[in-house]
This record gives sequence, C-alpha cells and structure tokens, in this order.
Amino acid sequence: MRVLVAPQLETSLASPMLGRILNLNVSLGSTFAKGKALVEFDCKEQAARVAMGAAEVAAARENHEAKLRLQGLQAAAEVDVALAAAALDKARAQSALYRAQAAQCTVSAPFAGRVAKVHVKPHQSVTAGQPLVDIVQPTPPKLRLNVPSKWLAWLTNGRVFTVAIDETLRVYRARVTAINARVDAASQTIELEASVDKAGPELLPGMSGTAQFDLP
Repeated sequence: MRVLVAPQLETSLASPMLGRILNLNVSLGSTFAKGKALVEFDCKEQAARVAMGAAEVAAARENHEAKLRLQGLQAAAEVDVALAAAALDKARAQSALYRAQAAQCTVSAPFAGRVAKVHVKPHQSVTAGQPLVDIVQPTPPKLRLNVPSKWLAWLTNGRVFTVAIDETLRVYRARVTAINARVDAASQTIELEASVDKAGPELLPGMSGTAQFDLP
C-alpha cells in the first residue's frame, strides 16, 4: 500500500486585519517556537485608539465618581448616577474593543514548527483574510494510507506494520493509530493514520513510500 508522510499539525495563517506588514519574522523552511511573532503589522492607528479608549474610561470613571459624591450630598438624582454608570460601562467596552483590535497587529505561532510557504513580503499591504504563511509541525510525523476495506475483518488500532520511505531509502516500524469511520464506496478502501516508531528528523511531510502488512 502506498503511504504519504503528513505533518502532525498544519495550518495557513491569514491576515486578521486590513493593514501594512511592518515585520515578517520568518522565511521559507525556518523554525519557530510556539508564541513567536511571525508577522507584525504597522499599527500606529490602533495604538492611538487604545490610548484614546483609556482616556475615555478615565473620564467616564471620574464623572461617575463625581455623580456618586453629589448623590451622597443629595445634589444628584439617581438617574444621573445611573447614566454616568452606563457611560462608564460603554467606555470600558469601547476600550476593550480597541485593545482587541490592537492585539490583531501581531500574528503569533499557535504551535512550534516550520514554515512551509510564505505568501507575503515585508511592507506589503494586505486585506483581512489574505493568506500570510503556511506552517507545519513536522515532528512527530504521521502516515496516511488507504487499505482494502476487507481488511477491517482483522485490522485494529495498534496494528504494527513496516513502511519503506522512497526519499530516505529506509524502512521504519509503524502502528495504526486511527481508522476512518467510513469506507470509500467507489474504491472499497478505508483511510488509516499511523505513527512511526523512532522517527528521525529526516522524515519530512510530503514524502511517500510503501507499507507492508503481515496478513493473518
């Protein structure tokens, strides 16, 4: 059976906003740690909004506290205090929105891995949803293969088999880790996933090979 080496995790990171790329901190094939800032946007406007939001919160809080003091002196109506409290809540919500928008100025790595493709360049203007970089977590790799559905009579998770990878010219020991819940009606095959015992760094996503099972 033919086998494909697949990454443990892979995803395409897209731009969360409309803006201009300030720093592109990765390149094709480069490695990165979880949480690393991969792409940074020019966000002077967002920073100004955050400062403006903080000032609005401070002003609304001061107004609310003043209304409370006046109410204690019976110089402010209850409705005035309620309106000041509502204005403070609104200012806090607006400030939280500005901070959330500013947080989108940095696209961080959701996991440690390597860069498979870079779609953009530094100082390029991008739109929201535009692909930025494709990333993969290459280790430990997993195998994907399709086997005859008749094998379900004896095939179970944990089944051990061998796989010869074309690119490395090496034979590895592997074991079935997942069996698809549906048989392909056209080909009468079922998809499997498997893990590789003692997989080395030479195994890269996209490699292929041949799996051999010992039939019962």
